[in-house]
Amino acid sequence: MTTFEERTTVHAFRDDALGEHDAVGLAAAIRRGEVGAAEVARDAVERVRAVEERLHAVQAYVEAPAPAAGAGGPFAGVPTFVKDNTDYRGLPTGHGSAAFTPRDARRHAPFARQFLSSGVTVLGKTRLPEFGFSPTTEYEDAEPVRNPWNTGHSAGGSSGGSAALVAAGAVPIAHANDGGGSIRIPAACCGLVGLKPTRGRVVANAQSRQLPLDIVSDGVVSRSVRDSAAFLAAAETYWRNPELPPVGLVEGPSGKRLRVGFMLDSPNGVRADAATRAAVTDTVATLERLGHTVEPVAPAIDPRFTDDFLTYWGLLSFLIGLTGRTLGTDFDRRRMDGLSRGLHETYVKNWRGTPGVLRRLRRTKEAYAAAFRGFDLLLSPVLAHTAPPIGHLSPTVPYPELVERILRYVAFTPVDNIVGTPSISVPTPGATEDGLPVGVMFSGRPGSERTLLDVAFALEADRPFRRVQDV
Repeated sequence: MTTFEERTTVHAFRDDALGEHDAVGLAAAIRRGEVGAAEVARDAVERVRAVEERLHAVQAYVEAPAPAAGAGGPFAGVPTFVKDNTDYRGLPTGHGSAAFTPRDARRHAPFARQFLSSGVTVLGKTRLPEFGFSPTTEYEDAEPVRNPWNTGHSAGGSSGGSAALVAAGAVPIAHANDGGGSIRIPAACCGLVGLKPTRGRVVANAQSRQLPLDIVSDGVVSRSVRDSAAFLAAAETYWRNPELPPVGLVEGPSGKRLRVGFMLDSPNGVRADAATRAAVTDTVATLERLGHTVEPVAPAIDPRFTDDFLTYWGLLSFLIGLTGRTLGTDFDRRRMDGLSRGLHETYVKNWRGTPGVLRRLRRTKEAYAAAFRGFDLLLSPVLAHTAPPIGHLSPTVPYPELVERILRYVAFTPVDNIVGTPSISVPTPGATEDGLPVGVMFSGRPGSERTLLDVAFALEADRPFRRVQDV
């Protein structure tokens, strides 16, 4: 295994067909005929291969990537990747696990079809930690996914492979999904925009429909707010949930004055580190300067929430252990990694409390809704501390210590998954001493993606996001 003792920044930006375009800009260049879609796909593959030796972000490649015949949509010809927990026809779906041998998917998953409807060209699949359980993309017996801002640090998880490629400039946008922060966490670690949509905003995947409490939302990580906004508009064109207000295409800040509640520490009492607190307080000052009203808020979440979410997390690992042979006939839960096994074993000891856990988690919606009274949005850290060094959250760390570290790290994002509310991670101008980005998070009421994009656009316009190629 390679180790990095000194800070190393990796990026793929160069003078080729992709240039420094985001996805919207690249699609526009293709439409104008300035570059060809086949040329873009070829150059993107070269970019990916140029950084992959250092980032280890790719799980599988499409053998001959090409734009779909007659592809339309706002991202027509834009190269991208699909996360390796989502079926893409002809490629194996491995879920980041060494516990089974994956089979090639026979058909695209429902969300993959929705994503493809935007016109993207899929180059392959990105790596994730086993079954998406970890907030870092690391393994027991394989290279970790590394952060392009500083390769000695985590790229986050579980959509770490996607975030690393987008931040490094290999592709402008990539698929991600979020069951406890897995869009927002890697976005914060890698200086990206990461929007977790409202539950039911995009088509549900097969796994989440079978859960007693659906906590997973699919989306993307991107380098610009307009890319995330364009993705959501394209997804809505393919299918719109009639039970949610339409989003449409948000193209910039509306100028509407908002009331924003903010918190520096998590509802369960985890204190954010100095760099993270500074990022939030700086964002508060910026919002006030832009004319918004910002006040402190303290959501009254059940003090058992963290333990209950951990129990539910364990339930998911337990269910995978029961049903793993549907993934591969050679599935052996004893080959699951230390985090997955620890979650499974902990749940087996505490399974009798499941009904009460589910009941309390469902009631979180009421307490969270109360926190929004008088506010349009809530502002908080994404994570309690910035991206940790590789190894800090490795599945080789003894389970009791590992889970304690994870809970001290992922202290803000899971509430939105349980409640089903939308939430967005946005980069800030600041950086750590290690050169790492720091993100902040805005959360809204169900269906309030327009407001989240509105404030993200305003911040991006006021203070353009830092770029890894400028470091």
